[in-house]
Amino acid sequence: MRFSIIFRIPKAVLTSQITRNYSEYAPKALRSLKPKSTRNNLQFYVDSCRVRAVAGNGGDGCVSFLSVWCKEQAGPDGGDGGHGGHVIFRATHSKKSLNHCHSVIQAKHGERGTHKDCTGKNADHIVVDVPLGTIVKDGSGRVVGDLQGEGTMFVAARGGAGGRGNKFFLTDTEQEPMVAEYGAVGESNHYTLEVRSMAHLGLIGFPNAGKSTLLRAITRARPTVAPYPFTTLRPHIGMVPYDDYEQVAIADLPGLIPGSHKNYGLGIQFLQHAERCRGLIFLLDGTNDPLKQYKTLNHELKQYSAQLVQRPRCVVLNKMDVPRVAEIYRNISTHIRTKSVGETAVIGISAKTGHNISELLRVIRQMYDEGEDSDK
Repeated sequence: MRFSIIFRIPKAVLTSQITRNYSEYAPKALRSLKPKSTRNNLQFYVDSCRVRAVAGNGGDGCVSFLSVWCKEQAGPDGGDGGHGGHVIFRATHSKKSLNHCHSVIQAKHGERGTHKDCTGKNADHIVVDVPLGTIVKDGSGRVVGDLQGEGTMFVAARGGAGGRGNKFFLTDTEQEPMVAEYGAVGESNHYTLEVRSMAHLGLIGFPNAGKSTLLRAITRARPTVAPYPFTTLRPHIGMVPYDDYEQVAIADLPGLIPGSHKNYGLGIQFLQHAERCRGLIFLLDGTNDPLKQYKTLNHELKQYSAQLVQRPRCVVLNKMDVPRVAEIYRNISTHIRTKSVGETAVIGISAKTGHNISELLRVIRQMYDEGEDSDK
């Protein structure tokens, strides 16, 4: 005989135990087991581009008269021309940047009509997939399209209509029309495409602060690292995976210098990159007056946009492997007051040696979770 023993656990005790265990859980960053790419051509992130959308022209109508064995003059039989193709932007989650967008997007022309009432072939539309949240601006800078939802489309240029053949102009008084229409010319417009959200967090700091080195240390991205300023001219995106299947996108942004809001250096272009990040990581060079760097960064962001200063942030002091930086870290920790998450206002790390990187990854995940909660 088999006996089974059933233990009954009070529901209140079980619920409290589950809640306590869940609240103590903290996602941990994973180290990617996939090696970094060995390709020579590096991929960078394009969050803004200017394109010219050229639609196709319509096909011309045909002037033709039917002649068969039983009736030599059977009347006009010229067919209509085909319509030109449109240029359409479509939002999709499968695209994350605008790297694939060409400067000129040309649709095909419609075919001309032929005899025996044959209509020319219509040209296929050119559909360009863009990331969700892409903003479309015309030549004057006015927003004409906001592609937020999946599958949302914007017709950038309309194709020309096909011309009518001489069969269309047949009337009771005109039995032999010798006229047909030309196909309409397709539209040609200039647009500026901008991705509203580039990454969850962006690394900002002075040139040679170690932003590219840090991104290489925590992600599989391969931005160029060199001992001269403005090594990074375009953003690079890296993904940090966690053990709960979440991924945090971090952007390595070009360096900032005093007067960037007046378009010094990379200027406005840099600040536009920073505006497309949900949170900011201030990376300070510990060997070059980090407190002054932090004040300058705050000033430049405030001069460009007051809303940009209100973004979630954390402050990271790099190059802790240098002996004198440890003393500087203890001094500036009492001066910098930020809205950063975590127990400390300033995190001291070394992107070169990996010192305290795990603490930075914990704070990055906490900033990401708080950003997700605020969006909801």
